[in-house]
Amino acid sequence: MLKGNPIYVETKINGPLETIWKYTQEPKLHERWDLRFSSITYLPKEGSIQPFLYKTNIGFGISIVGEGRSRGKKELSDGSRVSSLEFGTEQKLSLIKKGSGFWKYEPEEGGIRFYTKYDYSTRFGALGTIIDRLIFRPMIGWATAWSFDAMKLWIEKQIPPEQSFRRLLTHIFICFALAFIWIYQGLVPKILFPETGELALIEQTGFFPGFEREVVFSIGILEIIVGLLFLFPIRKVGLFLVSSMAVALLGLGALFTNPYLFLEPFNPATLNIGMILLGIVGWLNLRDLPQARNCWRRPSK
Repeated sequence: MLKGNPIYVETKINGPLETIWKYTQEPKLHERWDLRFSSITYLPKEGSIQPFLYKTNIGFGISIVGEGRSRGKKELSDGSRVSSLEFGTEQKLSLIKKGSGFWKYEPEEGGIRFYTKYDYSTRFGALGTIIDRLIFRPMIGWATAWSFDAMKLWIEKQIPPEQSFRRLLTHIFICFALAFIWIYQGLVPKILFPETGELALIEQTGFFPGFEREVVFSIGILEIIVGLLFLFPIRKVGLFLVSSMAVALLGLGALFTNPYLFLEPFNPATLNIGMILLGIVGWLNLRDLPQARNCWRRPSK
């Protein structure tokens, strides 16, 4: 009952079928855009079957190595192509035991409808099934979709996958940095220790007599929510801009309430300007950044 559905990813690429075929079938090109593989090596062909070896680096010097068999291309009457494959590994560290799937290339107006569907069996019994259903299958589905979008940008806009991957890391680091700052500023000085200065700032405004502690607590909750949003897989165009504007307003509020704060070491000016610039860089980095959500996870037709 816990076994997940087969993984399906679809995109539409504005490019010639032969180009897309080349970028997906040639190992040295394929391994550049696909997050699931660190290297792909073709072995001598066995008739119409193409055996290959694949390796996936998972960190700390550890790699998963497996074997696969591609059954080449099949031309269909409508001009589309299909490439099927089987894959698997005897390496006990791998959650995936063996699997199979296909790629299909369908010419249509405006480009090629390119999609994949694959499934696999897992190791480690019921525990492996649970890990796969809750963690691994969503993760590898996301990696497949992100990789498809990276390849799409490579073909359509000549943005190398290596550049896309660096920008993905930049996006992740910025999101974690802003999430940490917002959550910390909401939790520690506002909810846990408001007497260290946040409560006095609200009292100096004179706007909330008798309710200063509740106001500080509410602001802290809002800041924590903003921080958590940076960790969720949502569109962040507006979030980056709202974050920078909110920090600017909070800084102005502190300036008018107690300007002497800006003379202290590590004062609001240094923190706020850093957060504002992080938000702007994060917003600029979103342009032409591959996104898994740009692909369909169910058939579009």
